[in-house]
Amino acid sequence: MKLLFIATLFATTSAFGIPKDAVKAAAGAAIAFGIAAPAFAADVGAGEQVFNANCAACHAGGQNVIMPEKTLEKEALDQFLAGGRSEKSIVTQVTNGKNAMPAFGGRLSDEDIDNVAAYVIATSDAGWDE
Repeated sequence: MKLLFIATLFATTSAFGIPKDAVKAAAGAAIAFGIAAPAFAADVGAGEQVFNANCAACHAGGQNVIMPEKTLEKEALDQFLAGGRSEKSIVTQVTNGKNAMPAFGGRLSDEDIDNVAAYVIATSDAGWDE
């Protein structure tokens, strides 16, 4: 996708006589600002595996063994999660930790954390089954 964008950019600018330096600068800016980068959706299935290996000790079935009122249920996430119930808020919480929850940034990859966040949101939507 990125190459197609850049090839199109070069072909279009060549047809209009735009200097090559300007084309290179525009292509570099497009890549740097993510215009030409493809977007990847988080993998809920992979998130479930990461969750089971790293989170389930405290959060099995969407519960919380340390602070029982702060579950991973939809309503509790809305009420207690800083920033509200969203993948972004979960990524922040998992990455940085809070209170008794340890930080997983540096222990888990960004991709793993994104996947866990997608899993938690999807499962809170569907309802946690134990």
